Amino acid sequence: MGFKKYLVRKTGVYFITFLFAVTLNWLLPRLMPGNPIEAMLSSSLGLAPGEREVLMKYYSQLYGLNKPLWEQFVNFWVNLFHGNLGYSILYKAPVTDLIKHALPYDIAILLPAIALSWLVGNWLGAIAGKNKRYDKYTMPLFYFLASMPYFWFAMLLVYFVGVKAGWLPYQGAYAPDLIPSFSWEFIASFLKHWILPFLSLFIVMIGSWAIGMRNMIIYELEADYVRYLEALGGSEKLLTKHAYRNAILPQVTGLALQLGLMVAGAIATEIVFNYPGIGVLIMNAALSQDYFLLQGAFLMVVISVLAANFIIDIIYAFIDPRVRTSYTEG
Repeated sequence: MGFKKYLVRKTGVYFITFLFAVTLNWLLPRLMPGNPIEAMLSSSLGLAPGEREVLMKYYSQLYGLNKPLWEQFVNFWVNLFHGNLGYSILYKAPVTDLIKHALPYDIAILLPAIALSWLVGNWLGAIAGKNKRYDKYTMPLFYFLASMPYFWFAMLLVYFVGVKAGWLPYQGAYAPDLIPSFSWEFIASFLKHWILPFLSLFIVMIGSWAIGMRNMIIYELEADYVRYLEALGGSEKLLTKHAYRNAILPQVTGLALQLGLMVAGAIATEIVFNYPGIGVLIMNAALSQDYFLLQGAFLMVVISVLAANFIIDIIYAFIDPRVRTSYTEG
């Protein structure tokens, strides 16, 4: 019964957050100065003033931008529940098709980077928390990594590994003369282009996880229950096991809190590497004031972050029984 109450309450909270975030996502592009139709027509040379006015009216009506804001907002929600995110002014294609093409590239670098950095960072942090000599030499490195912006480290990799050394490609997701397929040639090219964007996220993320776990392990090893186990003659392996199990819980919470920053870092990284994910779509949409593409791309970011946080909250309820018991009746 406790878990059911927990699940219902979390679902309600995330649903309200989703409504607010999507509404804000729809409104913000329209608060930007300028007009997307004007931006599109500005690249068309040789148009007479009368022709420009006719085209302005035509495209405004075509994209529904001539209607009042409240009507545009209602139409947005109606179309959203029908799976229609609009038509990109920049790419002249449905936004859903553009996102379907970009989303696999985001997943390909984000999921491995987040999962592996969390595992490796917690492992290294746990070692640092137990070994003072190791801690002395590794913590400055962890602090340095945690303080680096994702895009800055990405630019370092581009310059030193890609440009200077020429070891790996640093632009795009595969060689420009290839067509996406399941051939060995394409897979090999994709993996070569994948390494640098992945490393730029993976290495930076390790630092913050290692620092957090190191601090938690030190705290847990000084806790009363560890002292009690030590007095009873418990082995170092047993003490570390119990300390690690309690120290990992805040790291799970930290994963939920850091997801938004990680996604933002991935967007910046994709722009640096010109990786064809959501980040490049957002940049191009912002530069051209493409309302529909911008709100569609940000919608995917909002849904991804909220869904991941919801899943982490459910997992947390399973690994920490105190969460479930706090929702029991009485």
